[in-house]
Amino acid sequence: MLVLLGLGVMLAGFALRWNPLAVIVLAALASGWAAGIAPLALIAALGKAFNSARYVMILWLLLPVIGLLEAYGLQEHARALIERLRGATVGRLLTGYLLIRQVSAALGLDAAAGQAQTVRPLLAPMAEAAAERQAPGLDQPARDAIKAMAAATDNVGRFFGEDIFLAVGSILLMKGVLDKAGIVLEPWQFSVWAIPSALAAFAIHGWRLRRLDRALAARGEGGA
Repeated sequence: MLVLLGLGVMLAGFALRWNPLAVIVLAALASGWAAGIAPLALIAALGKAFNSARYVMILWLLLPVIGLLEAYGLQEHARALIERLRGATVGRLLTGYLLIRQVSAALGLDAAAGQAQTVRPLLAPMAEAAAERQAPGLDQPARDAIKAMAAATDNVGRFFGEDIFLAVGSILLMKGVLDKAGIVLEPWQFSVWAIPSALAAFAIHGWRLRRLDRALAARGEGGA
């Protein structure tokens, strides 16, 4: 039962709102210590897991590149681009991104975009610039809502798009579980039945983006 000590550490850390990465590492160390694993072996296992999941590459290569681009005015250029486009609205911009994100994730290119490499440096500033043109003088809560919608669009596009890709981990996991239960299905069958969910997600989130455009238009006209 001492091995479950890591679960308690994780619950306590999340309840205290500590850094999630630090909480997970501490929970793993606590469970490893309770299981009697040698400290060096435990650290080696953590390092192997991080390296296998490519988190080290993302942390040490991707984020500095994004930071360097932002230092040279990436967000300002993104805002300027939107300001030059006629008819660009938050809803149209995010709907187009949603379509691209779903299609690329369905083709297995889920890492081609994301929160760190696309939403924060590019998509959110562009959406904020479009919203400012629709309804000048936006307050900070409204700007935060626009950024949150940009992040949500990326999540919806990736989550419901990647399930269409045959080699995604979730499909392989479901196939393995069903095979053990005696239910034999091919990966393409999971992929095909993920398409209706993706279409429904696109329609529902597209409707939410259309509502956002209407709200900004009303605000720009001085409405409620």
